[in-house]
Amino acid sequence: MDALRPELEAGLRELGLDAALADPLLAYLVLLARWNRTYNLTAIRDTREMLAKHLLDSLAMHARLDGIDSLADLGTGPGLPGIPLAIARPSLQVTLVESNGKKARFLREAVRQLKLDNVAVSESRIEAFDAAGRFDAITARALATLPLILELGSHLLKPDGRLLAMKGVVPEDEIAALPAGWRVAAVHPLRVPGLDAERHLVEIVRTPG
Repeated sequence: MDALRPELEAGLRELGLDAALADPLLAYLVLLARWNRTYNLTAIRDTREMLAKHLLDSLAMHARLDGIDSLADLGTGPGLPGIPLAIARPSLQVTLVESNGKKARFLREAVRQLKLDNVAVSESRIEAFDAAGRFDAITARALATLPLILELGSHLLKPDGRLLAMKGVVPEDEIAALPAGWRVAAVHPLRVPGLDAERHLVEIVRTPG
């Protein structure tokens, strides 16, 4: 895994993050790769591919978290983007919401081994997660359409909370289908080091009134 360190450190610097974060991020990657051999947590097997498509892709949104103290990562799978973001921002309180038992077991073990005091794991379906109005933001990565994410998880948001949805190309059809009471506040292009593909962060808030 040390062979990946220069690439990870370069990617962190490109994202405006401290290269010292490479240590805990690599520790997470080691754990993910080990568990993935048995539990099939992610379809990506190659650790170099995981570095760009999982770690750096997750961290590309970190600059958009200013002013956000609490984040729920919905359908987080093996902890993406929640765990990398929690490592990069120790003051951010992250709750990982995942209904799959084997993935939730991995998440609890990762939180324990990495000593992530700012991370909680909720083994729950999103719509059944009983934490109404608790979060400044919810996020989701490759989970569902924007309308469905709001349908499942908007109850978790504070009145001024926002959905930060990680998407590839700008999802114009999904934006057009947003339910009443919600609007796009911004669409932020993201640059992911080592990844030659479109990435956008769609920021959705409640409409005033």
